[in-house]
Amino acid sequence: MRSRLLVLIVAAILVVSCKSTEQAPATAATVEITTTIGSIVVLINHSAAPITSANFMRYVDESRFDSAQFYRTVTVDNQPNNQILIEVIQGGLGSAGSNRLAAISHETTRDTGLRHLDGTISMARSEPGSASSEFFICIGDQPELDFGGLRNPDGQGFAVFGQVISGMEVVQSIHASPRNGQSLTPPIEIVSVRRLQPEF
Repeated sequence: MRSRLLVLIVAAILVVSCKSTEQAPATAATVEITTTIGSIVVLINHSAAPITSANFMRYVDESRFDSAQFYRTVTVDNQPNNQILIEVIQGGLGSAGSNRLAAISHETTRDTGLRHLDGTISMARSEPGSASSEFFICIGDQPELDFGGLRNPDGQGFAVFGQVISGMEVVQSIHASPRNGQSLTPPIEIVSVRRLQPEF
């Protein structure tokens, strides 16, 4: 009886373990974005978006984001020239380009299977293949930023590479901060961006 119970317990653990493996990225890193008003913890999805994730993590590991900023907030009432409305905050090096690396290839959401959901972190860009140091975080689901979405006329969407797992209240505070048009006044300083744990 005891041996049968032991077998059932082991089987249950294996089932849970398999489900967890299916739901989690095969490789990932956890990163903390520390700002002057609080911290945002992001899970970086290497397995789905290897090019974009590797680029972001190089900025992290080489401390290139130290003294970066969140400088832009896009709300439903500050997009007078856009028919497709979105809600995001944007950060990065901005005009301070001395730490900027070369642009990377564009990984579409069609290729990665990721989507612009509430708390998604994604790369800002102009043309496909122009993303480098600027990133944004979604407030609410933003399907028009996915491949085939209408926010960008080229239809290629933006490159998702991770998800906020803690600190959405900080994201929302930044989103609601004083602004002039879409420019935060003043910008929210990023003190540091660091790994919280090894990749898994």
